[in-house]
Amino acid sequence: MFVAVTCEFASEDHRKAGTDMLVQYGFKKVLANAYESTALSEMALGRLKRDLDRIVDSYDSIRLYQYPVEGTLAITILKEKKWRRLIVKP
Repeated sequence: MFVAVTCEFASEDHRKAGTDMLVQYGFKKVLANAYESTALSEMALGRLKRDLDRIVDSYDSIRLYQYPVEGTLAITILKEKKWRRLIVKP
């Protein structure tokens, strides 16, 4: 599955911890605050979400772009410590 992550961290400590975690999961930095992976499984993605949830606070924002999910693009957003998923239908 292809997964892209964009991050807006409120503090330098959160940015460092988040960046280190994404690299640990096999993501490669492609732009400032943007990472990509083509080798992430659904199970690893669930663990990543839990791990990210532990290091961020309500001022941080993270977006996960996943393809394919049910044959289409899924955007998962962590904002104000709540995960929300948007499935883009053709």
